Amino acid sequence: MQQKSAKDLVAEAGREVETLSGEDAVKLVGQPGVVFVDVREGEELQKTGKLKGAVHVPRGFLEFQADPTSPTHKPELGANKKLVLYCGSGNRSALGAQTLKDMGITNVAHVAGGFPALQQAGGTTEP
Repeated sequence: MQQKSAKDLVAEAGREVETLSGEDAVKLVGQPGVVFVDVREGEELQKTGKLKGAVHVPRGFLEFQADPTSPTHKPELGANKKLVLYCGSGNRSALGAQTLKDMGITNVAHVAGGFPALQQAGGTTEP
């Protein structure tokens, strides 16, 4: 089996999951049943803040906090919600969205360009 690069994995994820532009994603803010999930590290949030109302789940904890059988499950990531993931550039969110899809969470998307794209599209931020 040939080894895949991180770039290969991101490209595969981009083909498999719904990808939203910053503009399209911002239109979903505040919609019932839509949860924005910031998968960046805590240090990144401390520097830039996050999209208003977004749930913070660092990428390394995503699988555990999305799994309803896990003791660290976040109910905000529950069933019947559309999860819109974003990160700093769109790479980690693409991988995270692919992982959630692999877990059977099908109503998931990610934001191309990440947090900067949301800011440029007029997304409201909070600390």
